[in-house]
Amino acid sequence: MNKAKTVFSQLMDFHPPRYEFNKCVERYDGHKKSRGFSYWDQFLCMSFAQLTYRESLRDIEVCLRSQGTKLYHMGIRGAVSRSTLAHANMNRDWRIFADYARVLIAYARELHKTSESPLIEEISNAVYALDATIIQVCLSLFPWAPYNRSQGGVKMHTQLDLKTQIPTFIAITSGKTYELSVLDSLVLEPGAFYVMDRGYLDYRRLYRINQAKSFFVIRAKKDIKYQRVYSRAVDRTSGLRVDQTIRLTYEKARKTYPEQLRLIRFFDEKTRKRFIFLTNNFELSASTITMMYRSRWDIELFFRWIKQHLRIKSFYGVSENAVHIQLWVSICTYVLVVIARKQLNLTHLSLYTVLQILSISIVDKKPILQAFHASNYTNDDVEESNQLNLWSVPIGQ
Repeated sequence: MNKAKTVFSQLMDFHPPRYEFNKCVERYDGHKKSRGFSYWDQFLCMSFAQLTYRESLRDIEVCLRSQGTKLYHMGIRGAVSRSTLAHANMNRDWRIFADYARVLIAYARELHKTSESPLIEEISNAVYALDATIIQVCLSLFPWAPYNRSQGGVKMHTQLDLKTQIPTFIAITSGKTYELSVLDSLVLEPGAFYVMDRGYLDYRRLYRINQAKSFFVIRAKKDIKYQRVYSRAVDRTSGLRVDQTIRLTYEKARKTYPEQLRLIRFFDEKTRKRFIFLTNNFELSASTITMMYRSRWDIELFFRWIKQHLRIKSFYGVSENAVHIQLWVSICTYVLVVIARKQLNLTHLSLYTVLQILSISIVDKKPILQAFHASNYTNDDVEESNQLNLWSVPIGQ
């Protein structure tokens, strides 16, 4: 049945219907600029590069041309060359791939209605972590991406669904873009929790979250000025020290956030650190709020995982457009592997293991499940100590 189809082609069949990609192309009049090497061909070549860890455009060209008799069965119809791919990455609208990544994310979230994460069961609402990571680049080669006086950087702002481990919002900017500005771009979901570090502390924006009937959990600064309104009893053996209802007393803060807040102080016995959390939720227990903030570590694991296992630390082009395309295709690839893992019922395998098996069997002509069943791998296998497994690291570790 699958004798003429490569594993790569079968993997691409887990995408939403092809017309969804075509709709993204049509939205930006991309059909006028394809000329023999379609946007889909470009997407397949860049996805192949992500899955097989290609180092450069020449590397992509050599590897694909070496599989010339299989290109048709991989879905690639156009002629593959380094110059064609470089021109496409430089000139074609990156927003097409960004929109398609959002289509894939919506599809993956629909599949993952049940949680992959051991997040506290009493939280029925959606829980999102917000953070950003810097991908360092050479400032002389990427002058459009300044980070500081001597370094360049591309910043990836991400909102991660902590229950499914799927990014739901991504913005790619230069390194100097302030994280707080991205909060203004979020479409807030009523009833959802937004978990943030103190770099996102801005009372005007927090009040916007409150007005949208959403909740936030954020780490406060040590010099916060407030007036206690009410205190609740806490179990000090759990690390909790204070659970209070407060009002801000600093004039500017009070004007931008005029309502009451909840302040929780927590002492971590392992790290010997003290934390102050602010939230506008008065219903959940203080221990649940602290556990929710601790689960924010999952977004750091997500950033480490994609930097280790996807091609996003070195780039195939130096233009802003080429970098955007490569990053958005890497996100598409990540979500595609998540979708395939779910639809093939490979939850006994880590995402890392699925990606590694795909990387060496991508051009084989055999049923895709055969590649995994023949491996006899399980999550009990010992991976190298320097490899992070996003889907099996306990919260807070």
